[in-house]
Amino acid sequence: MQHTTYFDAFLKGRVNLSDAKLNLLDVRVDTIFGVLKADAEIGHLVRGKKPQGSWAQRTIINPVGDKEFDADFMLDMKENADWAHSPKLYIESVYAALHRHSTYKGMPHTRKCRCVQLSYANSMHVDIVPYVRLASGREVIVNRDEDRWEDTNPAGFTAWMQAKDAIADGNLRKVIRLMKYLRDHKGSFTGTRSIILTTLLGERVSEFSKPANPGYYGNVPTALLHIVSDLDDWLQQRPFKPSIPDPSGSGVTFDHRWDQTTYAYFRARIHVHAAQIQSAYRETDPAKSVRLWQEVFGDRFQAPVTSGGSKFFVPVPAITTVTRTGRAG
Repeated sequence: MQHTTYFDAFLKGRVNLSDAKLNLLDVRVDTIFGVLKADAEIGHLVRGKKPQGSWAQRTIINPVGDKEFDADFMLDMKENADWAHSPKLYIESVYAALHRHSTYKGMPHTRKCRCVQLSYANSMHVDIVPYVRLASGREVIVNRDEDRWEDTNPAGFTAWMQAKDAIADGNLRKVIRLMKYLRDHKGSFTGTRSIILTTLLGERVSEFSKPANPGYYGNVPTALLHIVSDLDDWLQQRPFKPSIPDPSGSGVTFDHRWDQTTYAYFRARIHVHAAQIQSAYRETDPAKSVRLWQEVFGDRFQAPVTSGGSKFFVPVPAITTVTRTGRAG
């Protein structure tokens, strides 16, 4: 059974990053941007900012327990001819600007391969990704480890996501969040990066699936059933790690972000989850179906309180026959 109200409550109460945290993220990014824009040495190069990654694509989820959540934003910078010989100077300059500031110099901040990371105590870290549109028209970010440019197309990725989510009746992003929840909170397919998971799930969404079944992505559980099952079918045909092109059309791939061992584990775990989801969805007994969904998502998958409840979830007996710890299946 589908239990759509359970899914709505589960997403809102357990999976989605809260509005309070999103608002705090907005405030902090605005402040960081203001500091960099006002910096005496690089402020004249700073042109704008925009969210990136799961924050931009609205697939960001609550972190596990007290762990911090992370968000990326792209720092739009003018091309500096004096740094043409060494792209990593964009990252070095942003790091130095934070290090000069009275507030940020005392906070943990470090240089990563493609960003400067600024950490807040017990809350979040923000990755600042310098982004440049070169005179040639190329849109690039920095690979600091190799001191070179990498092509990027953030607008293309957003357009791809919007198109796929529209085909999926607005349910693709919710399916991605649920699958990230399984990875992060249930410990399944650890090691698969979000960009790969997002791309693989999004690429399984197709208009060709709808003519014979217009409701193929009609609600969250139905979209979850079909997208994960289609991903499982695709993976089972590929025992060896396939190449994963950036769907934005930037010309790069995400192949370097995992290896054959990680891929094989992910492939096996998706096969298990696809079978579990099908069992829960096809089960006609309501109570048994809920318990099967709980095998996938845990005992926090509960009916929502509709009125008069003091808590968000109504307790439902948890499964007693399952002995797994942290993983479904």
